This record gives sequence, structure tokens and C-alpha cells, in this order.
Amino acid sequence: MIPATGFYEWKKNDKTKTPYHIYIDGADMFAFAGIWDSCKNSNGQVIHTFSIITTEPNELVKQVHDRMPAILNKAHEEDWLDEAADKEYLHSMLQPYNSELLKMYPVSSLTNSPKNNYKELLLSVEQELTPKLF
Repeated sequence: MIPATGFYEWKKNDKTKTPYHIYIDGADMFAFAGIWDSCKNSNGQVIHTFSIITTEPNELVKQVHDRMPAILNKAHEEDWLDEAADKEYLHSMLQPYNSELLKMYPVSSLTNSPKNNYKELLLSVEQELTPKLF
């Protein structure tokens, strides 16, 4: 599982992309379904990797993107971690999350750069801070 408070998707416009922040209304944290593995590289060093599993978008996310992370329902989190769980049962968890439980709003294009990493990036573009000269 990958813990999260929200995620971003980008809506393609003519020549630009607009980032949107998407989150579960009323939830402080939730979990994406993920997979992990470890292997040795050619130098014998162990490399740990993970990926977030995606699924088709729900009705909300479909407005901006053609996929979304697979969000686990709280009731399924322990089962997802059970290595002995039935694979078909686990696969059934990889459904689009209920769109009525999600919220989404546009955020600053500054989100597009990994160099920018501060909490104000979560503000709606309507609330976006303007740069100060002094």
C-alpha cells in the first residue's frame, strides 16, 4: 500500500496541461494499491522498487484524465497485504473509487516541477498566492 493524502492529474488543454488536486473528502489519509519487488543490479546491490497500480477513471477523474490510481477501501487494506489472499479477490479491489467520495480542483502550474515542493501548491488556483516583491 502507498499512503497518500491526495494525488494530481493533469488535464490536457490545447497546448498546456492544467494540474488538478484530487482527494477523498473527509479523509486525512488513504492508501493506493501498489506492488513492490527487490532485485540485485549488476554490481550485486539490492534495488527496491514499487509502483502504484492504476485503473480506469471514475466519473470525476474522467473529466481530466484517462486513468487514476487504484484506491483501496479501508475494509480491504489488510486483505491487500495478505500474501496468501486469493488473486481474483485482490484483483476485484482494483476498481475506480466512488466518484461521489472524491473532490477535485485546479492548482498552480508550479506543481509541474519537482523543484517546487511546498504546501501552498495545494491551494486552488482561485486562492493561489501571488509573488511578493518585498
